[in-house]
Amino acid sequence: MEARKVKELKQFIEECKSNPSILHNPTLSFFKSYLLSLGAQLPPLHEPKSEPVYYDDNVPPTDFSTKDEDAIMESDIELDNTDVVEPDNDPPQTMGNPNPSSEVTEEERDAAQVAKSRAMDAISEGKLDEALGHLTEAILLNPHSAILYATRASAFLKLKKPNAAIRDADYALKINPDSAKGFKMRGMARAMLGLWEEAAIDLHVASKIDYDEEIGFALKKVEPNARKIEEHRRKYDRLRKQKEQKQAEPKKEQQAEPQVQEALSSLKDGQVIGIHSAGECEKKLSAASKTSRLAILYFTATWCGPCRFISPLYTSLAEKYPKVVFLKVDIDEAADIAARWKITSVPSFFFIKNGKEVDTLVGADNGALERKIKQHA
Repeated sequence: MEARKVKELKQFIEECKSNPSILHNPTLSFFKSYLLSLGAQLPPLHEPKSEPVYYDDNVPPTDFSTKDEDAIMESDIELDNTDVVEPDNDPPQTMGNPNPSSEVTEEERDAAQVAKSRAMDAISEGKLDEALGHLTEAILLNPHSAILYATRASAFLKLKKPNAAIRDADYALKINPDSAKGFKMRGMARAMLGLWEEAAIDLHVASKIDYDEEIGFALKKVEPNARKIEEHRRKYDRLRKQKEQKQAEPKKEQQAEPQVQEALSSLKDGQVIGIHSAGECEKKLSAASKTSRLAILYFTATWCGPCRFISPLYTSLAEKYPKVVFLKVDIDEAADIAARWKITSVPSFFFIKNGKEVDTLVGADNGALERKIKQHA
């Protein structure tokens, strides 16, 4: 096991020691179920929630503020716990020999059936402890019968001993993974412990294998609680992601800061930058985009009369608007750039912001040129 995970597990155990009531949080129901199946003793269900909880084994705990935690823990989750009982912590009941190679004789099967019949009679008379004795006798005679374990689980449920019922149901499902009664008894036992999500899963499986009215009645009680817990978890996950995103923003800004500074250093505030290659053009446009500046790509030629008229104005505008990137391309010197931008007439001006062309101007119209700079800068 990775050292990091061992450290996180140790922290979680220390948290449980200082505040055992967090084990009753719905999102830790899987862990609570495991502890109860081992016969562990847990504090009462309704404890004040005052400490942060680890909701996901794979996600490190998030450092929520007290206000955030209260919003999560005191959300609109209201569960119907009217039939939930305190967990039974009796020593594990007697089980049969699980060795599949051990053969059960015909006489033992018959004797087990007789013991089961006596148990059913005792259950009908309300003599549950007597029924458990007969069912244990039957299990020892025929330890490979899933139905015997599931039947004893039902007797434990009547005695309000859900942990014992879960142990028997687990045994039944180990023998027969398709035991409808095994899933049914385990689902009802988990519901009795307030493990609503696990109970819903078991009861749904049981209903698919062999539906009966008792399963349907149990699902009507379990499903609303399971649904509320799922919604509660989604709400927590949403808050956690928002918190993580908020915490990540300063880091992104810190990472972006050197890139912005580098981009700024490549630009010349208040000056016209001559462009001589396609690579140089892309770098300057990229730098302008990283710094969120307007870039103007001016295509000119030495033989162009209107260009000789507009070029001095272009230079003066660069001084007037130092936060705008003024680029200048001679189409004869950089024919590849002119071809890429499909230049058919000079002077031509392209206005680029955040990597996108937002406007163009063809011709030596000094008034229009400055208006477009003001508009987009």
